[in-house]
Amino acid sequence: MDFENKVALVTGASRGIGRAVAEVFAKGKAKLILTATTNSIDNVAKEISEKYGVEAIGVAGDISKEPDVKDLFKIIMEKFGRLDICVNNAGITKDGLSMRMSVEDFESVINVNLKSAFIVSKEAILLMMREKYGRIVNMSSIVGIRGNVGQANYAASKAGIIGLTKTLASEVAKRNITVNAVAPGFIDTDMTKAVADKAREEFLSLIPMNKAGQPEDIAEAVAFLASDRAKYITGQVLVVDGGLMLK
Repeated sequence: MDFENKVALVTGASRGIGRAVAEVFAKGKAKLILTATTNSIDNVAKEISEKYGVEAIGVAGDISKEPDVKDLFKIIMEKFGRLDICVNNAGITKDGLSMRMSVEDFESVINVNLKSAFIVSKEAILLMMREKYGRIVNMSSIVGIRGNVGQANYAASKAGIIGLTKTLASEVAKRNITVNAVAPGFIDTDMTKAVADKAREEFLSLIPMNKAGQPEDIAEAVAFLASDRAKYITGQVLVVDGGLMLK
């Protein structure tokens, strides 16, 4: 897909799904702003820039904190003067049964997964309204649709992403800004590779396609929703799960 002359922000872009999303945009010749909590994001941006011949910058910070997000958008304005695409991908897990989960663990997941998406989207929309154009794609999960044992915090954050997506879509549709979400299933990332082999096999057996998805599968879905091919799609949740939700 062609993203030439588009400016795209991807949060949580240092690895896994976020990095795959960044690379899909880079292939389409977008200019990139990549965020993560560590300075390693500078190296990621440099690698992507050299590999695809595009302009890419890395910005380290905590996007669950409004001052950090304000600083991020100052950099975006100084460097590019606008923002066309925003992908809210940053996320963490801190699993545990609800009766044993600390309030701190619940709040930290909500802050990173949901609060950050709200703060970043708010700033992105202010820029996009000036251009009367924008594409926002939020990362939800099938866990946000069906729930999952031991993930009350994660499920709540990802269900909240769906509500946020639909509300923002309604608010900005007249400004030629679309807001959609992608809900991945079981994807091969560092997070899922930490699952015990037996548990992994049992989970994979529930997937009709009998295999885990790859970060690139999610990245292609995000790219579609961020492209002009999806210009009449807004407020939707695209499930990418190999058929898991059919069970």
